[in-house]
Amino acid sequence: MSTHDPVKIGIVSVSDRASSGVYEDKGLPALQEWLGRALKNPITFESRLIPDEQAVISQTLIELVDAGCALVLTTGGTGPAKRDVTPEATLAVAHKEMPGFGEQMRQISLKFVPTAILSRQVAVVRDQALIINLPGQPKSIAETLEGLKGADGQPVVHGIFAAVPYCIDLIGGPYLETHDDVCKAFRPKSAVRPQPQS
Repeated sequence: MSTHDPVKIGIVSVSDRASSGVYEDKGLPALQEWLGRALKNPITFESRLIPDEQAVISQTLIELVDAGCALVLTTGGTGPAKRDVTPEATLAVAHKEMPGFGEQMRQISLKFVPTAILSRQVAVVRDQALIINLPGQPKSIAETLEGLKGADGQPVVHGIFAAVPYCIDLIGGPYLETHDDVCKAFRPKSAVRPQPQS
């Protein structure tokens, strides 16, 4: 019997070519694999593979939040190209914008590539759900969520996921618990739930 809150997470890969079968989608497996490693909670995934269509992206995000997803992660469609409309579609369904996530994602990516400043990822709150746009490459997804660790295992740059559980606490979602070796969630002491005595 798990003592951890169950959580429903929406994962959305936005790609014209992958959604039409031109090539295999790598985003959804990468998201599922990382979250499975990072979280102690029992997870139910709601996966969607959709084209770069603003109305379709917005509708998908609304459906996932309405279906009870506490967290929705998108991958793809955040650059400056004409078909990149994921940030617009995300902002269109937002009740609150959370600009710190986008700022930190670009900071992390800048450690690897100078073109990180071309990324327009955003994060928003809709109802009791946190929606975050992530990069399109599986390697970048993990780096963004996890951050960078030095040779001693200590964080050099904090990944964005460290702040996700507390954000979800604040908007009324389930209590997310992480495996510290993957990504240590940060909460103020007053917000840490006492561990059940075994």
